Amino acid sequence: MEFSDFKLNRQLLDAVAEAGYTLPTPIQAKAIPAVLGGQDIMGVAQTGTGKTAAYLLPLLMKVKYAQGKNLRALILAPTRELAMQIDQAIAQLAKYTDIRHVVAYGGVGMKAQLNQVKEGIDILTATPGRFMDLYRTNEMPVKELKTLVLDEADKMMDMGFMPQIRQILEVIPTKRQNLLFSATMPQKVLTLSEEFLEYPTVVEVAPSATTADTVSQIAYEVPNLKTKMNLLLHLLQGQEDFNRVLIFTRTRTIANNVFKYLTRKFEAESLRVIHANKAQSSRINAMEDFKAGKVRIMVATDVVSRGIDISLVSHVINFDVPLVYEDYVHRIGRTGRALQAGKAITFITVAEAYHVGKIQEIIRQEIPREPLPEGLDIVETPFEESQMMLREIDNQRKKDNPDFKGAFHEKKRDILEREKRESKRARKRGIIRRRRGF
Repeated sequence: MEFSDFKLNRQLLDAVAEAGYTLPTPIQAKAIPAVLGGQDIMGVAQTGTGKTAAYLLPLLMKVKYAQGKNLRALILAPTRELAMQIDQAIAQLAKYTDIRHVVAYGGVGMKAQLNQVKEGIDILTATPGRFMDLYRTNEMPVKELKTLVLDEADKMMDMGFMPQIRQILEVIPTKRQNLLFSATMPQKVLTLSEEFLEYPTVVEVAPSATTADTVSQIAYEVPNLKTKMNLLLHLLQGQEDFNRVLIFTRTRTIANNVFKYLTRKFEAESLRVIHANKAQSSRINAMEDFKAGKVRIMVATDVVSRGIDISLVSHVINFDVPLVYEDYVHRIGRTGRALQAGKAITFITVAEAYHVGKIQEIIRQEIPREPLPEGLDIVETPFEESQMMLREIDNQRKKDNPDFKGAFHEKKRDILEREKRESKRARKRGIIRRRRGF
C-alpha cells in the first residue's frame, strides 16, 4: 500500500512526499481508511510507529481548507511538549493548504493564544487545562467542532486529567467523531474509552505495551548510586556510538545531580537537562538543540518520555527504573524510531529489581542482563543507602504480601524459631541421657 492509495488530495500527498514518508506504517495503513470513513477509533501502537500521522492525515483531509472562524477539530495532548510536536506535524503536513491551526498550553500567558483563536481557527492542539481556560473566555465557540482526538490517553490518565476531560466532553457537541490513541491500554484507558467512544473500531498493530523490534534492550545490575554514575560515565566515553543519548531519571533532583556530574566530565555545550521545574523557554530551546544535533546528551525526567519525535537517538539510558511501568515502553520508544535501530540500557539496583520484574510482565519479555564492563570502578555501598534499599525491598514485599511484617520481624521470628528447635533438641537429649543412666 502507498499513500496514494488513500483518498487524500494532492496537497497532502505532496506534503507527505516532501516530508520523506515513503510507505505507510502498519498503524497508518489501518487507521487512515477507518478515520476517513467516519468511524470512532481506538488506536494502539508502539511509540515511533507513526501514530500522529495516522490521525492527522485523515483529519486534514476532512477539514480540507479554512472555513468560517470557529474551531472544527480539537486534539488533546497531556504535555506542552507533545502539543507542540503535534502542531509542528500539522504545519508540515498542511503546508500546501490554508488550514489554520493553533497550539495552546499552560505555563505561558494566554493572551497571544486567545488572539490567534479569535482570528479564525480550524484545528486546535491543546493541553486539557488550557483548552478549558480558552473556552471559559467565551471567545472560542465550539458548536462546529466535529472531531475530537485524545493522544497519549494513558498519560492523560496517569497525570490525573480525567476530571478535565469529563468537563470538556460536557461542553463540546455530542455529535462528533472521536479518536483515541495510546501506546498502552491499561484498564483506566478502557474505562475512558467506554465513556466517549461509540462502537469504536479497534486499530491495534501490536499488543498493548509491546516494545518496538528496532530497539535492542539490555540491563546492568549495579550495587549503588555511585556505581551507576561510574557506569554512565564509562558508557558515554564512547562518543562515536553514544552520539545522541537520552538519560531518564526518576526525579528532578536526580536529573540535576546527573547533569552536574556530567558537566564536570564533558563540555557543557554538549549537555542539557529538562524537567518540569525548568522554564518553558528553557525546555523548548533544549529540545530544539537536541533535535538539531547540537547537544549530544539530554538528561530528563519522564516529561519527555511521551510522544516526542526526535530522530536518530542512538541510546536511551534508564538511569533509574520508572515506577509507572508503562513509562518504560514510552522511554525506550524515544530510540529506534521510523525503522531506525536503537538501543535501550537500564541500570538496576537490588531495590529496583522488583519493578523490572513487573515491567517484564507488561512487555512480555525478559530484558537481557549484561556483565559490568571490565575496569569499572565498583564502589562499596554506603550503610545509609544499603538500609534505604532494604526498606524499599520490605515495602515491595508488603505490597505482594500484606501479612509480611518486614525483614527485621522475619529475622527475629527466625531466631525465636531456631531457639525453640534448639531447646527442643536439648530437652530430647536430656531425656535420652537420663534413660541411659548418665
